[in-house]
Amino acid sequence: MTSEQKVATVEKASWAPLVGLFLAQVLMSFNVAVLPVSLGGMVEDFGVPPTVVSSTIVTYGVAVAALVMVGAKLGQRVGWVLIFRIVVVIFACSSVMMLVSPSVGWAITGQALAGASAAIIVPALVALIAENYKGTQQATAIGSLGSARAISGVSAFLIGGALGTFIGWRPVFIIVFALAVAVFFFSFRLRSDRGNASVRIDAVGAVFIGAAIILLTVGFNNLNAWGVLTARPTAPLSVLGLSPAIVMVVLGLILGQCFFLWTRRRSRRGLAPLVSLAVLGSSKERAAVYAMFIVVALEAALNFTVPLYIQIVQGRTPLDTSLAMLPFNLTVFIVATLVVRFYKKYSPRAIGVFSFSLTTIALVWLAFVVTNNWETIPTIAGLIVFGIGQGALVTLVFNVLVTASPKEAAGDVGSVRGTTQNLASAVGTALAGAMLVTILGLNIGQAVANNVELPQNLVDQVDLDDVNFVSNDQLREVLGATDATAQEVDRAVEINAEARLRALKLGLLLLGGISSIAIVPATRLPKYRPDEIPAPDNVESR
Repeated sequence: MTSEQKVATVEKASWAPLVGLFLAQVLMSFNVAVLPVSLGGMVEDFGVPPTVVSSTIVTYGVAVAALVMVGAKLGQRVGWVLIFRIVVVIFACSSVMMLVSPSVGWAITGQALAGASAAIIVPALVALIAENYKGTQQATAIGSLGSARAISGVSAFLIGGALGTFIGWRPVFIIVFALAVAVFFFSFRLRSDRGNASVRIDAVGAVFIGAAIILLTVGFNNLNAWGVLTARPTAPLSVLGLSPAIVMVVLGLILGQCFFLWTRRRSRRGLAPLVSLAVLGSSKERAAVYAMFIVVALEAALNFTVPLYIQIVQGRTPLDTSLAMLPFNLTVFIVATLVVRFYKKYSPRAIGVFSFSLTTIALVWLAFVVTNNWETIPTIAGLIVFGIGQGALVTLVFNVLVTASPKEAAGDVGSVRGTTQNLASAVGTALAGAMLVTILGLNIGQAVANNVELPQNLVDQVDLDDVNFVSNDQLREVLGATDATAQEVDRAVEINAEARLRALKLGLLLLGGISSIAIVPATRLPKYRPDEIPAPDNVESR
């Protein structure tokens, strides 16, 4: 190696481009994190149930998951810097829609635009880091994305909670807009790249995977509203008496299999698939994907459940939600930042199994100790323990997915990671809502049937087929329109409060069971290999 080559090797690039990429990750994560905090305000403003408002979270996740593979190919074809700037502008427009939205439909559309933009930002971050940094700087830049995601969760809950309590939920999206503007201007510090017009997009594969993800998520999100098996009266239609929700789930699974079959067929014929299935060729790589799906789904479920209960059930402020979630989010941030120091001493297998054990123990513990007061020491301890496991897993699985496959497959690994992460977030939120409402309905139905203090004529005046989470004041208002006596109203409120708490406890216990299942794929995680992700020029179109 000549002296000139040595100088080139040790030459450090400016960190200014990373500031823009770091803020781009903050932009996406902050936008998603403020949605649960805004839950109560949006429900009040739009006059819809919380499960409808949660569709904003689901829509964002679905858009990213359905389009991220196409987004990766578009970036390679058009050029990462150019398309990065375009979608950041679109993301800014989505925040304006949230600011002025007159109905929940506008909010859902705004999050659909944000999700479509993020579908390109997600793979662009990895590609642009590879374009602008090498060696240890590149590893540091990749690690910063995990920290950005964690710190966004903390700041979103604190800032969003304070604004939601004292001003309203809308002003928080001014911050989202400001972040998008900052990212756009920092993008001019990024090293220019040229697109590759020879990159081809597998349109059939894109339709298969996009339709599969949309059907799966919409199906899961409406299992409660439309019926788990048989169609309920609220369902828009029925298929031979079956709920359209379960039909969508089945069709989504079928189309997912069609995508895999089609991709294998194209690969055998020497044609470029939408994503190379070689990145899922070993049990280690599949284990990393399974682990990521479960850990992100658990986080999404908890981030939906706690604000739902505090704001909607207890009628408390977004700031109360922020303070209740602060131990969890702060722990995730700290652990996600520091866990990399344990990689040289412990294998991903050991860290993964230990972390999923912690999340399981924490969720089971919360199921037994949670009460109507989230500020108790046992509850805070449970959230902190869950945050330790969650924070370690978020960073661990990201690094494993980047390093478990050959360098030339990094682009495909990024697509799989983006699809898995955002589909899991959407499904986790949807399943949490459906699961809790279903359990609540069963609890209330059983309690009413076994309670002699509530006469049948009062029960007949209340629609028990459309049970949802409401505060005690809202329930009293509904019962005020019936001929219930004051004593009967008090008893109905007491039954509802008990049913809500039992639904929460059982929901947390079920989440703990899901977490325990994740220990199985965690035992197959690979050994950590500190390696460098490839530059886009080295990734061949396949």
